[in-house]
Amino acid sequence: RCGATINEINAVRKHISRLKGGNLARLAHPAQVVSLILSDVVGSPLDVIASGPTVPDTTTFQEAHGVLEKYGLLDEVPASIVERLRAGMEGKIEETPKEGDQIFERVYNLVVGDNAIAAQAAVAKAQELGLNALLLSTYVEGEAREVAKVFAALGKEIARYGRPLARPACLVAGGETTVTIRGKGKGGRNQELALSAALAIQGWEGVYIVGLATDGTDGPTDAAGAIATGSTVARARELDLDAEAYLADNDSYHFFQALGDLIVTGPTNTNVNDLIFVFVF
Repeated sequence: RCGATINEINAVRKHISRLKGGNLARLAHPAQVVSLILSDVVGSPLDVIASGPTVPDTTTFQEAHGVLEKYGLLDEVPASIVERLRAGMEGKIEETPKEGDQIFERVYNLVVGDNAIAAQAAVAKAQELGLNALLLSTYVEGEAREVAKVFAALGKEIARYGRPLARPACLVAGGETTVTIRGKGKGGRNQELALSAALAIQGWEGVYIVGLATDGTDGPTDAAGAIATGSTVARARELDLDAEAYLADNDSYHFFQALGDLIVTGPTNTNVNDLIFVFVF
């Protein structure tokens, strides 16, 4: 709810856990350890995925405390957490294991699935379906409603000038945006991205922007994401739905539910971040 990135959240997690931040490897030492890793983190940094239980930690107690301080959470989290982080900063608690520690000499980490693999598969499928497809990036981060404007601009560029791809076009991107909650509505980062995109592309015929969570669950909802088109806002207006008001209230779920434009897949049991698509026909 505060807008912290997953990397920042994990910095805290690793310093209040007995297993995260390389501590599982510490407990298993001197046994050989092989980790098969499914990445749900942008860029697949091994020390961040699942908070890196078998990987040297690159963060410190000082940085973990700094995250809580940055977002004004020192008085919001349980006092025991703040006390532990401060004890670590003072050297009263052992730091998480770092690069070069002998406990990692017999540890092997292998990423078996991540966002890049999913995005590349999406491009291949789009090409198989006869679309001109391009993978833009698997490092998409930032405030969902602002990131949406960039993808809207790309859709307009294709529609107007045929670049970077000619129609029928499919741009693919991956990563994970964040939402700073200011309203009282219901939604997820992908649905919020789609709602913001709908406002940006209103009136642009043939432009579609889709955001979805690969685990099938976008935020605290039963939807994976939503579909925005150039006619979304106009269709909503016919139902007396004010797109800007819904966005201001972080209520993207109920907005797209009313239009029938939610993407509902059910849980996929595999989380490799989010995928964003820009289609232009």
